[in-house]
Amino acid sequence: MLRVHSYESMGTFDGPGLRFVVFLQGCNFRCLYCANPDTIDAEGESKPTSEYDILKQVTDMKPFFGKRGGVTFSGGEPTFQAAALVPLVKAIREQGIHVCIDSNGGIWNPAVEELLKEVDLVLLDVKQANCSRHESLTGRSNAQTLRTAEWLEQNGKSFWLRYVLVPGYSDMEEDIRLLGEKLGGYKMIERVELLPYHTLGVHKYEAMGQEYMLKGVKENTPEQIDRAADLLKEYFPLVVVN
Repeated sequence: MLRVHSYESMGTFDGPGLRFVVFLQGCNFRCLYCANPDTIDAEGESKPTSEYDILKQVTDMKPFFGKRGGVTFSGGEPTFQAAALVPLVKAIREQGIHVCIDSNGGIWNPAVEELLKEVDLVLLDVKQANCSRHESLTGRSNAQTLRTAEWLEQNGKSFWLRYVLVPGYSDMEEDIRLLGEKLGGYKMIERVELLPYHTLGVHKYEAMGQEYMLKGVKENTPEQIDRAADLLKEYFPLVVVN
């Protein structure tokens, strides 16, 4: 059984083509800007769902995926439930369906390693290249995330690098350059996705009776986004603003 928070049937920002996105419950990070705070708790209001039920939904949607689309497991943090996810991913791929996993890369165990071997594409979220600032932003070290990126590179697993541009927290030139210096030589990075900061999840904090910690932080200006994209392009051949 997997704890599923919710689904999105026509996702266009979670991997190539048209995606069926499964948001799983539970996360090891505590990102200050998290847009899905209701997925952090290991149980929350999630619904225990059988792998068969998810497989049936995915296969029913197969005609809509075309040649590029498929299913993406997001969250929360999907590797939080890696052991239960592995057999489901295998079953989906046996149906000829492309599978992505959107992960912060911060969990590592044998089940996670097997899961990453099984999926077609990893969307790796690197929140901050600077370790101390990463801890301030997420409550956790970025050491395992960087080791996961290294594992993907060494094992020939294609991945997209995702970076959220948070004003005052991850938009400094020195940190963007540090990211480029650490990962710019990786051949398995197919593209870098620059994700502008947004406040679309703020209402969830209010509904949950929690304080949104980045209150007052404004969304990026077009100039800030362009500047960050230009910096990333010095290190990576393909940078996309998502």
